[in-house]
Amino acid sequence: MNEELEVAFNKQITKEIESSMLYRQLAAELELRDLPGMASWMRSQSDEEIGHGDRLIKHLTDRDNRPVIGDITIPSVKADTVAELFEIALEAERGISEAVRELHRLADAHGDIDSRPTIEWFISEQIEEEATVGEIYGRLQLVNEEGPGLLRIDAELASSQS
Repeated sequence: MNEELEVAFNKQITKEIESSMLYRQLAAELELRDLPGMASWMRSQSDEEIGHGDRLIKHLTDRDNRPVIGDITIPSVKADTVAELFEIALEAERGISEAVRELHRLADAHGDIDSRPTIEWFISEQIEEEATVGEIYGRLQLVNEEGPGLLRIDAELASSQS
C-alpha cells in the first residue's frame, strides 16, 4: 500500500473513533431526557464504530502498514429535540459514508486491489447505517416530541438491543 493510501486509511480510523465518541455523547443526552432505550441504542452504535476502527487497523497491520490514530475532535452536541439528536447522528453517518467513498476512489486511483474487499464492506455497512438512522429520524419527526410516540420508539430501540 502506498503512503498516501495508508494516510487515508489512518484518517478513516480516526473518523470511526470520533464517530464512536459522538454516539457516546448522544447517548448521554438521551439519558438526560430519560430515554434509556435510545441511549442504549446509541451506546451500541458507539461500540460498533470502535469495531469499525479495529477492522481498519487490522487491514493495515495485515498488510504491514502502521495504523495511527489521529487527534480526536468531537463536535458539540446541541439539540432541542430528540429528533435533532438523531439528525446529528444521520449527518455524521453521511459524512462517514462520503469519507469511505473517497477512500474507495483513492484506492482505485492507486490500483490497490487488496483494499477493495475491506472498503466494499464499509460501503455496504454505511448504506445500512444511513438507512437505519434515517428511519429512526423520520419516525421521530412523525411523533413530533409527543410523549407516547417517543416512549414507543424508546421501547423499540431498547428491545432491538436484546
